Amino acid sequence: MSQRTPRGMYFEELELGSKIISVGRTITETDVVNFAGLSGDYNQIHTDEVHAVEQGFNQRVAHGLLVLSVASGLAVQTGFMEGTVMAFRDLDTKFSTPVFFGDTIHVVLEIAELKALPRLGGGQVVLKVTIRNQTGKAVQKGKWTMLIKSKPNE
Repeated sequence: MSQRTPRGMYFEELELGSKIISVGRTITETDVVNFAGLSGDYNQIHTDEVHAVEQGFNQRVAHGLLVLSVASGLAVQTGFMEGTVMAFRDLDTKFSTPVFFGDTIHVVLEIAELKALPRLGGGQVVLKVTIRNQTGKAVQKGKWTMLIKSKPNE
C-alpha cells in the first residue's frame, strides 16, 4: 500500500508573519436554512424577514457560527494544512458586523505564533484570523490555535 504525501505544510515550514488568503464564497439562503436545521438555531433574525427588519438589520442575517464554519472550510481549502493538521485546539472570535444573504466572504490567516511541541510530534500554531466580506470589511476577527505535524525524518 502506498503512503499518501500530504499537500499541507509541516510545522517547520511555517513562517511567522506569513499570510494565507482564501478564495471567496457567497453565503446563500440555502446555507442559512440548512444551518438552522442542523444547529436548531431558528432565531428570528435568521429566519423571519419582517422580524429582522424590525430589529434594525433591514434583512435577515446569516448565523455568526455559520460564517465561522464556512471560514474554517475556506481555510482548509487553501491546502496549507491538508494532511498536516493534527487538531484544532482553540478559537477566540469576535463577531463584528452582520453577514447577509448574498454576501461573499473570504478568510485572511496570518501566522502569529509558533511553538514547537516535539513530544506531540509537531507544533502549536496560532493564526490571526480575519473574515472579510466582498467590500473588504472585517465581519469577524480572532485567533485559531491548532497543532500541525512535524516534518518526518527521512
